[in-house]
Amino acid sequence: MTQRIGLIGIGLMGHGIAKNLVTKGYPLVIKANRNRSTLADLLDAGAKEAASNAALAQASEVVFICVTGSTQVEQIVYDDAGLLSAAREGLTIVDTSTAEPQSSERIRRDLAARGSCFIDAPMARTPKEAEEGRLNIMVGAEPADFERIKPVLAAFCENIFHVGPPGSGHVLKLVNNMLAMSMAAAIAEAVAVAAKAGLPLAKLFEVVSAGGVNSGIFQMMVGKMLQGDLAGLKFSIANGQKDLRYYTHLAESLPIASFMAEAAHQSFVQAANLGLGDQFIASLFEAQERTGNVRIVPR
Repeated sequence: MTQRIGLIGIGLMGHGIAKNLVTKGYPLVIKANRNRSTLADLLDAGAKEAASNAALAQASEVVFICVTGSTQVEQIVYDDAGLLSAAREGLTIVDTSTAEPQSSERIRRDLAARGSCFIDAPMARTPKEAEEGRLNIMVGAEPADFERIKPVLAAFCENIFHVGPPGSGHVLKLVNNMLAMSMAAAIAEAVAVAAKAGLPLAKLFEVVSAGGVNSGIFQMMVGKMLQGDLAGLKFSIANGQKDLRYYTHLAESLPIASFMAEAAHQSFVQAANLGLGDQFIASLFEAQERTGNVRIVPR
């Protein structure tokens, strides 16, 4: 494991990725984005910190970007001392964020003009699986590029999917997240109706859990919520809102109607406008409480 790896972004997901890379023998250089609270143990494990994104790229053969979305990725690539300024022949940059395909295509072209390869490889699962090295990852890349990067991905992924040519990973992730966020919005609304009608929510949970409507999203949201825990699905409402916006932009560009995603998106917009954007997805129940004058969450 002699490939020199760089990682930008050591938040909820990035920390687990970094930990697995460095403890499994990869020389690792990291660049904290906003959160430096997760930096110390990585440095103790042998990682090095870069002063800038360009310096990280210069010290690496493969660079992973693990940030929120296209706005942050574009800053990392195009800002002064960004990755583009250090792009060179043989450098591979892997974007694990949930991003807009059109933005990613522009970045790919600009990096290719400098000889660098840009791979979209968004992730699924949660920070728990990131720490355990058990993420799912969906890679959009040419076959040869995928095979070259696959051994590195195996350091922190349980399931590695080559889903098609460049761009395919980000499209598939948006479809995946549209399904997840639409389910979350529907679950919050259905539980609010049940509560308003006087139905015992424990019985709702019991019946749904035993049938075909059950899902991992339902269990993470409702099962934990009934215990007063709104952190069962560790993904913020603001990120869900962003991903649904990216999805609806993609659908519009094709063009394909996106009635379900637009409705879910507005549920997330409403929750964010109520001041819940930084809260986890299950706080959609809190948004329903405020707008429907109903009590849902045990307190």
